[in-house]
Amino acid sequence: MKICVLPGDGIGPEIMAEAVRVLDALALGCELERGLLGGGAVDATGDPYPEATRKLARAADAVLLGAVGGPKWDALPREQRPERGLLGIRKELGLFANLRPAILYPELANASTLKPEVVAGLDILIVRELTGDIYFGQPRGIEVRDGERYGFNTMHYTESEIRRIGRVAFEAARRRNRRLCSVDKMNVLETTQLWRDVMTELAPEYPDVELSHMLVDNAAMQLVRAPKQFDVIVTGNMFGDILSDEASMLTGSIGMLPSASLDERNKGLYEPCHGSAPDIAGKGVANPLATILSVAMMLRYSFGLEEAAQRVEAAVKRVLAQGYRTGDIHEPGTRRVGTREMGDAVLAAL
Repeated sequence: MKICVLPGDGIGPEIMAEAVRVLDALALGCELERGLLGGGAVDATGDPYPEATRKLARAADAVLLGAVGGPKWDALPREQRPERGLLGIRKELGLFANLRPAILYPELANASTLKPEVVAGLDILIVRELTGDIYFGQPRGIEVRDGERYGFNTMHYTESEIRRIGRVAFEAARRRNRRLCSVDKMNVLETTQLWRDVMTELAPEYPDVELSHMLVDNAAMQLVRAPKQFDVIVTGNMFGDILSDEASMLTGSIGMLPSASLDERNKGLYEPCHGSAPDIAGKGVANPLATILSVAMMLRYSFGLEEAAQRVEAAVKRVLAQGYRTGDIHEPGTRRVGTREMGDAVLAAL
């Protein structure tokens, strides 16, 4: 199993170190090769997604990523910003399906900003289309028209792109509680009218899955009003970006959420949902659990190692039950630990 490891920027190297320790402890015979992506790659090569990293990513069976970005690079030309590296690797590898589970562990019910009774037992999955929509649509740019600056982007989807992500979502719902909510803005945007039409056309192929539709503004409200009404949510790139970050806070901390971005053969890029958190980088206080849980997703989806994936997830649950907490999820009566100590605890639980 060849894995391309991209620690990235900010807290990326710290949390990645703990994830790699977990992989090593599992003794699965993985071959790890490290590369540069994001701001560190810009500093070293001038390119957020350098050619050496492209070769590693193409040759690997899976990619494990820390985090990219930070204010240090905000003033760079757009094509050199760290986020362009992330978008680039997603596009080049054809990683069209982003899976983001939002699970509230019982021990963290008080860490959520919502009342415990609203979020207790939460377990939802957001399936986000990742390589289309307004993020990649052309034409795009900023230019001067009639004496003033004019910014423009293009939202578009093809029927085949929608059908492809729809099948992933229906299959995921079939493995869970058989309920799928498709989120769009069809009352305003023609692109998402097509989205709703195609999802509706797919539904008869999955008669055992209950399909519903919801406008994105209502979905955003319902996620904080009654999140447990959802099982699987499927939506486009931009709406999925926003809703998955909103859902992450239902669980108490974005530092707890892993993600998988898959191609059509389940080669994937695995990363925590949080950012590079440059304000705490180098302090040894970042939460590595989302990255460790991303390792579990990698073992499950790209390598089919369900037992190993469950071992990692069980270790995380045990550590939380034992009261270990990094600062983002700490509360009175629990043991506050740093990044390395949390990794030690997970290894001991394994």
